[in-house]
Amino acid sequence: MLHTGMTSVTFRKLNADEIVRLCIKAGIESIEWGGDIHVPHGDLETSRTVRQLTEDNGLRVSSYGSYYRAGCEMENGIMFRDVLDTAIELNAPMIRIWAGNKGSLDSDGEWRKRVAEDAKRIAGMCRDHGIKAAFEYHNGTLTDNAASAAELMEQADSEDLGMYWQPSIGLSAEENLSEIQRIYGWVTNIHVFHWKDHTRLPLSQGRVLWEKYLKSVYKKDMEQYCILEFVRDDDPKAFLEDAIVLKELLEKIKQI
Repeated sequence: MLHTGMTSVTFRKLNADEIVRLCIKAGIESIEWGGDIHVPHGDLETSRTVRQLTEDNGLRVSSYGSYYRAGCEMENGIMFRDVLDTAIELNAPMIRIWAGNKGSLDSDGEWRKRVAEDAKRIAGMCRDHGIKAAFEYHNGTLTDNAASAAELMEQADSEDLGMYWQPSIGLSAEENLSEIQRIYGWVTNIHVFHWKDHTRLPLSQGRVLWEKYLKSVYKKDMEQYCILEFVRDDDPKAFLEDAIVLKELLEKIKQI
């Protein structure tokens, strides 16, 4: 089942209450709370408060958007135990993590092994609490392309580990669809935005393209969140406009 969502880092200047009210106005079902501003790693009191705020307003927590980088716990100073405890208090079913701090071209076999082993470790920690971990699909990490991401997932080899997907900047529609096919088995949530190069555009201009993307990632037997991210000019009005398009797209796909 596909659900609508918003990642709170889209509006870092808004507080949690303002984020919730914006989602209600937009008719969005869920929020991915970010670990940098709105629900900091290890801040359990804030996590409990934000969870209550979210649930009291009829919204879901889709995930906890952490900034934990597998293989870099000591270097980054973010302990996964703190991340997990925060996600538990937030009642998040999934924790977004990052696949190290190096792109695939800058990584050797030893680095891949280190990231994979750490990912497997933290996925095991999540399992004990009914939570899954999922890699951000992003440049500058080992999930910067489908081949590298698939290799990492195969090496980590954990049923409790998944992967977000988002279109890679600079790739054609056909190339992005090919990437989806390669990693489809691991795809969980989707970050939704429409950019040309690094220029943010209305989602309405990418309606046809995103219909193809969403059809390609859709899994009828899985709760998947399509999470709006980084709208034009960081403008709430642009978010409301994009939310209309996203809801229309999901309704169309659900009828397939």
